[in-house]
Amino acid sequence: MRPTSLLAAVLPLLGLVFAQEEGELSGPTSSASAAGYSCDATKCKLPDCNCASTDPLSDTPMFVVFTADDAVQSYTLDAVNQFLAHRKNPNGCQPKMTYYTSLNYTNYTLVTDWFVAGNEIADHTMTHVGTPPENEVSGNLIALNQLAGIPLKSIQGFRAPYLNYSVDTLKMLAQLGFTYDSSSSASLPVTDDGTDAFWPYSLDYGMANDCLAVDGLCQGEPKLPGFWELPMYALFDNRGVDGPHLMDPWLDAANGATAVNDTATLEYLKSTFTAHYNGKRQPLGLYTHPIHVSRSVPGATVTNSTIDMINSFLDWAQEQPNTWIVSSEQLLSWVRNPVPVSQLDSFDPLKCSTPAVDSSMKICNGMPQNEEGLLSHCAFSDFPFYTCYGCPEEPPTPAQPSPNQATESAQARFRLPANCSTPFWDPIKGECICTSSTCAFTDQSRPIGPNGANLTGDQISSSGESGAATASANPYVPFNGAAALPAGAWTAAAVGVVGALLGAYGAMARL
Repeated sequence: MRPTSLLAAVLPLLGLVFAQEEGELSGPTSSASAAGYSCDATKCKLPDCNCASTDPLSDTPMFVVFTADDAVQSYTLDAVNQFLAHRKNPNGCQPKMTYYTSLNYTNYTLVTDWFVAGNEIADHTMTHVGTPPENEVSGNLIALNQLAGIPLKSIQGFRAPYLNYSVDTLKMLAQLGFTYDSSSSASLPVTDDGTDAFWPYSLDYGMANDCLAVDGLCQGEPKLPGFWELPMYALFDNRGVDGPHLMDPWLDAANGATAVNDTATLEYLKSTFTAHYNGKRQPLGLYTHPIHVSRSVPGATVTNSTIDMINSFLDWAQEQPNTWIVSSEQLLSWVRNPVPVSQLDSFDPLKCSTPAVDSSMKICNGMPQNEEGLLSHCAFSDFPFYTCYGCPEEPPTPAQPSPNQATESAQARFRLPANCSTPFWDPIKGECICTSSTCAFTDQSRPIGPNGANLTGDQISSSGESGAATASANPYVPFNGAAALPAGAWTAAAVGVVGALLGAYGAMARL
């Protein structure tokens, strides 16, 4: 059998490994009586406390939250880029998104590049385990920091695999220093009385979502002051509350039909957006498993019709005034400091900037033009990967998320310290090429009209003139830029797919 035929034949096994069906809703997961929620708004004040409420917080924009779950590979980033890379928000910046990252089958250097390009990296456990033990979550933090160079303070969010979590999961996340969880569902339409489509809220007064789905949740529990919940907002077809869709809605049949229909999916994407937009402007979410919409993974089955439908929805959404495509982190930043629409062009969390690193400098820093030829290839048989930060002796696991570096055939590399930002850290020399007072970023954000970012499917706009480089007082300031794949990534992807296939074959053999 040819290799390509083998890939196509066993790709369904990859689906089991990468993105098992999750995030499906069959009906309401909460109710007002089940929630038993009460919050003292006179005491619960922004930026650190917010009551669960459907009411808008200010002169409110419309936010479309774009997230992806699971492993990071070249073909999953391709899948995201086909929806976001050609777009601009109203301030001229390419939209950012959140990648809830699990580590099985992940290529670490692509995580670094994705973060350095301005996107949020969040925790999704090491091995994709629902209701996870602590070592699955904390191990992911350690591995992302040591092998992908993500600053620990930048990993703020968590989403539970299969959206399976417990009260103890939330308590654990708060104890581990996370800022937010985004595993619960807003399962009632915004047009229904008693909707649970709350704006992000802190758990000072307990949870108000998933009260019918998670034991011990709600009725004032768990009280976790300063820890936030970002509900995942369901979409609804023409059956209303009886027709909910959550993750990867393009995989669902709509309106009680037995087959997927892209036209019907587009209709309820638009109708749900309109209900939010014309109501209290609660955010809308596109929650994806990118492998389902990847056209570059071997044996891909997604149709051009589905890709075009998703882009058509985003084109249409961006035509609605004051609509922004954002990450979970950006949404929460606005909720905690809800500036009016007129000030969003200058709102720091929505700005884009690029690090002022000389493109001719050879430094393994998450910037493809700088790191070419410097990546370490960690050739593990189950799933190889590349990293800037030195190969471990063995793959990281929940039991040992930080194995010793393999130094027999390569010089040891220096892991990211706490006082240097990822693009400015040289892991080979072990030095920061700037200090917090001289780390320079070029601000590329600019107002381009009330909603001048309405790029439609095939349009690509130049970035315009760049501003002058400025010093960053915060060594962890994120920034945005074109997310090109580094040299060697395609090789890693090809070898990685084979490794995944072997792993999937072994897993199936043990069933």
